[in-house]
Amino acid sequence: MGETTARYGAYRTNPLWVVAGICLSALVVCSGLALFGMLEFDERCMQGLIKGPGALGDVRQQAFPPATVCEFAGGDVTSIGGRWPLAALLWLAMAGFVGCLLVALVAECFEPAPGRDHVMPMSRAGKLSRTGTAFFVTGSVFAGFYLLVGWRLLAGPSSACARGADWGSETPQTLDPSLFPPRATCRYTSGITKQMIPDWMATLTVELAVPALLAGVGFALALWRWRQERRAAKEPLLSTPHSV
Repeated sequence: MGETTARYGAYRTNPLWVVAGICLSALVVCSGLALFGMLEFDERCMQGLIKGPGALGDVRQQAFPPATVCEFAGGDVTSIGGRWPLAALLWLAMAGFVGCLLVALVAECFEPAPGRDHVMPMSRAGKLSRTGTAFFVTGSVFAGFYLLVGWRLLAGPSSACARGADWGSETPQTLDPSLFPPRATCRYTSGITKQMIPDWMATLTVELAVPALLAGVGFALALWRWRQERRAAKEPLLSTPHSV
């Protein structure tokens, strides 16, 4: 019996991937609106263009939903990403995307018996191809985003804040660098400190690593089972006595 013969089972995860894709599209659109709303929102707070209850105390960046929060004495005022209904849409899209994605990837780690409605027959090679595709996609997204936000840390964590500009003798110091999550604090000669990578970017990097890790586990299991089957198929041939 050849390797391509469907003798095993795999969960039907196509509906989960469809829902995850829809939620991801909504998440991208809503996040774009939220990030657009953050542009210069902090400056408007500092200039008094954003009115709030009492005096302005501080301005902070919220990781998720992406928003700029102006903290007034009597309460906070946030950009559009932290307000209804966009904030609710972001949370619903994130919950749907993460839930469907994680369930679909965890399902790839199992090998149920075929014959049920939610299980379809699949060969070892087919399973390997499907898990390999999932690992390639999720791993590429994670690696691409990590390089985008943390390339300066990879080139040298202790001098990350000084890269990309000609500072001369006024080189900023890099404090508390971390490769994962990618994070560092830049302290300039004026004494001002600033995060090199915003909190929402560092948080998103960690979140993207989870599906890549799960997909990697599923691919590793599929590869191990495929090799075990190939080894078992070769053993009878090796043990067959040669005719005289």
